[in-house]
Amino acid sequence: MNYWLMKSEPDVFSFSDLKKRPRQTEPWNGVRNYQARNFMQSMEIGELGLFYHSNCPEPGIAGVMKISRTAYPDATSWDPQSDYFDPKSTPDHPRWFMVDVTYQARFPRFVSLAKMKSMPELEELLTLRRGNRLSVMPVEKKHFDIICREGGWKAPE
Repeated sequence: MNYWLMKSEPDVFSFSDLKKRPRQTEPWNGVRNYQARNFMQSMEIGELGLFYHSNCPEPGIAGVMKISRTAYPDATSWDPQSDYFDPKSTPDHPRWFMVDVTYQARFPRFVSLAKMKSMPELEELLTLRRGNRLSVMPVEKKHFDIICREGGWKAPE
């Protein structure tokens, strides 16, 4: 199983918003970076992701979600009214993809970026590397487990 970290600005779409959605599920659309897109195309149903609030007063991880649908074309790229419109992407030749994610659990303790940076055992975490701004990235199981423990949540076996 692979593990993921997926970033969203909470004023655009937050972890609380995900919990409020029907079936607590939402398409993760609007990704416009090829490497992040490729990561999403490799996701499998049942894999777990950390929901990271970015570009806000206190960035960090609010909880865990599950991949509930594998990659499929992101139709927002075909909509000229969408902020995510890309004229080079078409229904016949989609350039961008999305996955569906489903709310799994809110951490009892929010795991802030500052807290993660202070933890030596997370120094190799991809999102903490200088210059890494990807919105979707893999997370090693050991890092996933450390973050979940810090957040006060134990993943089901």
